Amino acid sequence: MTKDATVVVGSQQLSSAVGEEAVILGLTDGVYYGLNSVGARIWALLQEPRRARDVCAAITTEFEVDAESCERDVMRLLQQLSDTGLVEVRE
Repeated sequence: MTKDATVVVGSQQLSSAVGEEAVILGLTDGVYYGLNSVGARIWALLQEPRRARDVCAAITTEFEVDAESCERDVMRLLQQLSDTGLVEVRE
């Protein structure tokens, strides 16, 4: 996945906010996934198609994190969400 990839929440999941966190049920694997407050914010951003670089920019602005660490962590999470089928990636 590249920073220019467009990412959006996939159709094979159900999700809900729980306080500042998010819980996601993968419908294809039947596994529940939990996201902390930062992950939940990323998940909220992905409700509409967004480029990975735009997600990184939003998180860097909203949370106290340097751009390099943010990019590394956001890209890792996006890849994990893609690997589990929770998001769709369009290169």
